[in-house]
Amino acid sequence: MFSDSLFQSVIRTALSRGGDYCDVFVEERDDTGVTFDNGKIRGITSGTTAGVGIRVIYGVNYVYLYTGNPTEATLRELAERTAQAVRWEKTGNLGPLTERPARDLVRPQIDPGSIALADKVDVVERANQAARDHAPVIEEVVVRYADHDQRVTIATSDGVLARDRRVRTRLAVQSIAARDGKKETGFYGPGRGRGWEFFNEFSPEAVAAEASRIAVVRLDADYAPQGKMPVVIDNEFGGVIFHEACGHPLEATSVANDASVFSGRFGERIANEVVNAVDDGTLPGAWGSLDYDDEGSPTRRNQLITEGVLTSYMIDRLGSIKMGMPGTGSSRRESYKYAPTSRMTNTYIDRGTDSLESMIGSIDHGLYCVKLGGGSVNPPTTDFNFAVQEGYLVRNGKIDRPVKGASLIGKGSEILMNIEMVGDNLDVTGTGMCGSLSGSIPAAVGQPAIKVSGLVVGGR
Repeated sequence: MFSDSLFQSVIRTALSRGGDYCDVFVEERDDTGVTFDNGKIRGITSGTTAGVGIRVIYGVNYVYLYTGNPTEATLRELAERTAQAVRWEKTGNLGPLTERPARDLVRPQIDPGSIALADKVDVVERANQAARDHAPVIEEVVVRYADHDQRVTIATSDGVLARDRRVRTRLAVQSIAARDGKKETGFYGPGRGRGWEFFNEFSPEAVAAEASRIAVVRLDADYAPQGKMPVVIDNEFGGVIFHEACGHPLEATSVANDASVFSGRFGERIANEVVNAVDDGTLPGAWGSLDYDDEGSPTRRNQLITEGVLTSYMIDRLGSIKMGMPGTGSSRRESYKYAPTSRMTNTYIDRGTDSLESMIGSIDHGLYCVKLGGGSVNPPTTDFNFAVQEGYLVRNGKIDRPVKGASLIGKGSEILMNIEMVGDNLDVTGTGMCGSLSGSIPAAVGQPAIKVSGLVVGGR
């Protein structure tokens, strides 16, 4: 959209009254969404957004301004206004821009923009029918389809010019089963950093059937017992507990401000030695992957925890300045309307050696959580409370019966130490949208099955 010479001129202007560093973020994005509710199309959205933001860092402070009118004239005006907000005694060096090569980590085989809207509507209609056909007790179904195609360019005062294209596709189904005045909900919503070929992996019928299956299981379930007990949390979206209760406190956003229980603990043991944890933005086609982060740094595999020892934080540029540690390619933002900060990409507990069967077999009385639902976390303390969407009582080493109404209650810093077994069934495909200071971003979670000793289970 803009020439290299214009980027350099704009950066020079933004730094004209001082500043250590400047970056320019340009974004164009196409979005399509279809919502099908109660047998009818309830909404279709389709549109393009574009904008640009300029940031100047000086010391440990920054100024960030943006506009939704990305023309050469408005870009130059934005740079002038940014400069006027900065008063700093020195100016960082401005080098020639060098474009970084494409890495093609998130590239569609079939561009969703090339697919007719009628075909996208057909997908949600097929999912709706399949969800209802799964069982006579399915009374309500909501289906949501979404794709987006984000193109970004990042130019920085230290000579980086990075371009990235991020295409993502997702289908989510919520089924409600009802019988004798009781209602229960099941949800399944996979997504990938892929185009229309996403449906080669996840057919609408399969996604719908899984949502309805969960709803039916819950309808026939007893209420879960309360108390402290061993808990097995299965793979894939089970990793949301690590993401929320342990991942966020490892971001420089909180660590650099001493607002994390893990601040100042680099190199210390924070988990059982069987725990290895990773944030990896380079997994091809994964929901949270990207070629370059939103400061133009290449994403990478960051080993957060190695055999229980804290070996890396997730660090953006400002966090790097505050912490005196190198960046980790972890800077992200929702759009040009947000300044970037340290965020997760695809975050997971890595593969272990235990089987799911051996975990279940080691429990006399406990809980097996197949899928987790929503929850809440207090980031400074890592206190969490997560609902169990699909769970089963375990007795005498065997799965006994389905239960509902269970919640997992604890502290992220404690659950890490209480993980006794780590499974061999790693799945890093849990799909979600993660909210923080820089907006809502696609982030994947995952883990193999894990066994946690002495976790508090809330129930009825």
